[in-house]
Amino acid sequence: MKSIKLSHLVLLLGATVLFSCGAKTEDTTEVVKPKVKVETAIKTDVIQSSEYTATIQSDVVNKISPAMPARIRKIYVEVGDRVRKGQTLVTLDRTNLSQSQTQIANLERDLQRYRELYEVGGISKQQIEQLEVQLEVAKSTSSNLAENTTLTSPINGIVTQRNYDSGDMPAGMHILQIEDFNPVKLLINVSENLYTELNKGMEVQVGLDVYPDEEFTGKVWLIHPTINQASHTFPVEIKIPNSDSRIRPGMFARVNINLGSNEGIMVPDASVMKQTGSNDRHVFVIKDGKANKKVITIGQHLGNYYEVISGVEVGDEIVVAGASRLSDNQEVEIVQ
Repeated sequence: MKSIKLSHLVLLLGATVLFSCGAKTEDTTEVVKPKVKVETAIKTDVIQSSEYTATIQSDVVNKISPAMPARIRKIYVEVGDRVRKGQTLVTLDRTNLSQSQTQIANLERDLQRYRELYEVGGISKQQIEQLEVQLEVAKSTSSNLAENTTLTSPINGIVTQRNYDSGDMPAGMHILQIEDFNPVKLLINVSENLYTELNKGMEVQVGLDVYPDEEFTGKVWLIHPTINQASHTFPVEIKIPNSDSRIRPGMFARVNINLGSNEGIMVPDASVMKQTGSNDRHVFVIKDGKANKKVITIGQHLGNYYEVISGVEVGDEIVVAGASRLSDNQEVEIVQ
């Protein structure tokens, strides 16, 4: 028997090692699918309501000032006082009024004397007419001065500002401010897509932070006829009865306008994701074992659900847990 040379044995072992290294092995690593929970998009009656925030305002605000400058003799009211229409609020210096009344008396005497002279042919008719004009001007001026030396309230209301004291010379600011609190009003800016839905006299519900357990009923009082081109909204004025004056100007209010109900698609709020850096919302819809990203338009947030205006259909399986780890068209495993 021939013996195997050592060099041949080395070459044989090397070839065996190379063959074993170059052989392909089957990859048995299993792809792990993300586990998700899903709920079904449902159709239900959705109350069509819109909420707005506003600040309560007085129905009427009057700023009390004289038409002509004059020193204040006396102010008869204080902030918080209730006043009646026609009540005297302020008296001003009457020096100019007294001078005007004296001028009228002198002109009336002169006119009587002129008429006597005219009867005997001492003066012309034109001179009498000129004096009559002067007298009418003086009476008009005196009447205006009389109105501005005694300032009265034009409304029933409450004194909300007093900017001067007796003896002051008003300059640049009104003396008093009177406001009517019954009713009160508020102004909201409503989206243009509701322009045909609102009507004058429609009831709305108003909540006030200061009375968290109460709800007040107001009515649409005025609908402005034009749409703001920049914001695509229109102003709506609402009035609220306030005979007990519990509602005060400056209070923060929330206005809820109920426009009935329509069928709408609802999805759990936990399923709605917000796109980073934008206001876009999306959900993941499961189809054929894969999570498909769907951009949606949301409506109202009611309890634990969002109304979806577009992007989802009734019966779609929506991912409610595990969505933050998903990418579009990714295979998933649904768990209970």
